Amino acid sequence: MLLDADDSQLVLVDYQARLMPAIFENELIVANAVRLARIAQVMQVPVWGTAQNPDGLGPNVAAVQTAIEAVGGKILSKMHFNGVADGLGEWLRPPVRKAPAGPPRGNARSLPKHLQKPVEEEGEGRATIVIAGCEAHVCLMQTALGLLEEEFDVWVVTDACSSRTERNRDAAFDRLAGAGAELVTTEMVAFEWLRTAEHPAFREVLGLIKQGDT
Repeated sequence: MLLDADDSQLVLVDYQARLMPAIFENELIVANAVRLARIAQVMQVPVWGTAQNPDGLGPNVAAVQTAIEAVGGKILSKMHFNGVADGLGEWLRPPVRKAPAGPPRGNARSLPKHLQKPVEEEGEGRATIVIAGCEAHVCLMQTALGLLEEEFDVWVVTDACSSRTERNRDAAFDRLAGAGAELVTTEMVAFEWLRTAEHPAFREVLGLIKQGDT
């Protein structure tokens, strides 16, 4: 199973100004988060962000904030470590549509159950969440687990995630893989969204990828 750009959304979790200096490999992590957002923009993939207790930890670092805003994305201010608890799921999933009930016909008890009340149908939307962020073992992990519980398909971009220590970061990856998340890298996401060197955006995306080699 490969990622599909048309079914994907990107979520960048808590790359915050007062947190990032303490994060292991923070410069690489921020660079990959920005690269993901720019690739998403080229591939027309929606981008969202979160910020944990921004009064205490500050906003997202400028490069990440700018990259999210350039795609027209919004940033969810939250207090729960799991962003779903503060409404992230509602941002990612279209609202439920209710079909009109129509005029009542016959005795309600004699009608089939599906005719006794409006039928709820989920709107069309993108069910695959590509997610990265900090700290990997706290907000990133809890948000990813929350999205899995909401029945999204969750793909964690490992080279754009970190914690204050490698041990905590790696423990988060182990737990997420065990819970059903797919573990990928920034380049894996890019090339799976492209699928072919004949894609019209191939050269532009390749240029963004090569920025990581310098």
